[in-house]
Amino acid sequence: MSMEQHMNGQSPETDLRNLSKFCQAVTDGLPLEESAERFIHEAMEVIIDEAVKKATDVKEKVCEWQSPEQLKELLDLELKDGGESDSKILQRCKNAIRYSVKTSHPRFFNQLFAGMEPYSMVASFIIEAVKTSLYTYEVAPVFTLMEDAVLKKMMELIGWDEGGDGIFNPGGSMSNMYAVNLARYRLCPNIKEVGLYDAPRLVMFTSQEGHYSISKAAGLLGFGTKNVYVVPCDNRGKMIPLALEEKIQLARSEGAVPLLVNATAGTTVFGAFDPVDKIADICELHSLWLHVDACWGGAALLSSAHKHLLKGIHRYLAQEVKKREGFRLLMEPEYANVCFWYVPPALRDIPDGPELWRKLHTHYRHQACFSASCSGLLQVAPVVKERMMKTGSMMIGYQTHGDKPNFFRMVVINPQVSKEDLDFVLNEIHNLGKDLR
Repeated sequence: MSMEQHMNGQSPETDLRNLSKFCQAVTDGLPLEESAERFIHEAMEVIIDEAVKKATDVKEKVCEWQSPEQLKELLDLELKDGGESDSKILQRCKNAIRYSVKTSHPRFFNQLFAGMEPYSMVASFIIEAVKTSLYTYEVAPVFTLMEDAVLKKMMELIGWDEGGDGIFNPGGSMSNMYAVNLARYRLCPNIKEVGLYDAPRLVMFTSQEGHYSISKAAGLLGFGTKNVYVVPCDNRGKMIPLALEEKIQLARSEGAVPLLVNATAGTTVFGAFDPVDKIADICELHSLWLHVDACWGGAALLSSAHKHLLKGIHRYLAQEVKKREGFRLLMEPEYANVCFWYVPPALRDIPDGPELWRKLHTHYRHQACFSASCSGLLQVAPVVKERMMKTGSMMIGYQTHGDKPNFFRMVVINPQVSKEDLDFVLNEIHNLGKDLR
């Protein structure tokens, strides 16, 4: 009898009886193998119907909005002592899909990922079914060879004729952290064994539009976030090479050792691409490691045909925004991000300037409300976003930037998006916000 069993006053026999009851409840009286196979088949039908067909159907909602309190009650997430039947678990699977945001929906534009790529999805199913990890060739022979093949092709694409090496990571934050660690190892290889004690003060450079994970890497790896020097950008969100030169000289004048420059290919807000060639020249001049934080929208977007189609979609949306009354484009899109304001009819007679931006950013629900602390305070983009979420019609992000008032940031990266979907988005924004006064 284990210590835990003894403390709980249970014997191994009691545990076995409880386990038997649990298995009986889960399998509905069938042998375990037969029940498991049946459950998998039924679960796959649920996934196909709910997470594939409905989630990509433009007639369905992007989300079934519920408040946190309502959703907790609907899902009944309390962990219980006993098991549940397969039918109950399948219903829970349906609910989990139903109340999740459908990022594969043609009218989901909220993040830098969207759409459904069927081949990648099937690959994910296989990975979960095979249930292995890429430790060694011994335990993962197929996936190890697949990884080598993909890395080889990637090295060919970027011109590394003499070969190289690489690693696949679970996300951008981890990739950026590994890049910083590699740069440090190149300059100070002893850090791996002796730590930071004898290391100089190392400094990294990234643009003001760069991803926050660079600062996160500086904190996790012991650089300190104050040793990340932020380089100014131009009005399109691109790093200014001359400003980078000045920051490098500043760091040296302070006794620091410049280590790495992080350039961005597709910034989070504007989708801007830093001038990598000019930055590379500066890095070569100063013997700095150059890391490019690139935005890859998904496997389907690696196809040049898809990229061509999406480019046409971006230019169409930008033109529609410029044509429609009440919509104003921040700048011509460079990549997948299209940023624009919506101006309600009640504000359209106000000329461009601080007054319009103030009213657009802080708009009042009641005419009698003149104080910024008034409970009736509302902002155009947040109110439209709240309404679209509650109706479930679509999902688009919004934010402010610098001195600019809140604007919508649409990320058009789903190859299934049509011009009709984009027309719907602009019409829906107007319908949801036209009454704001």
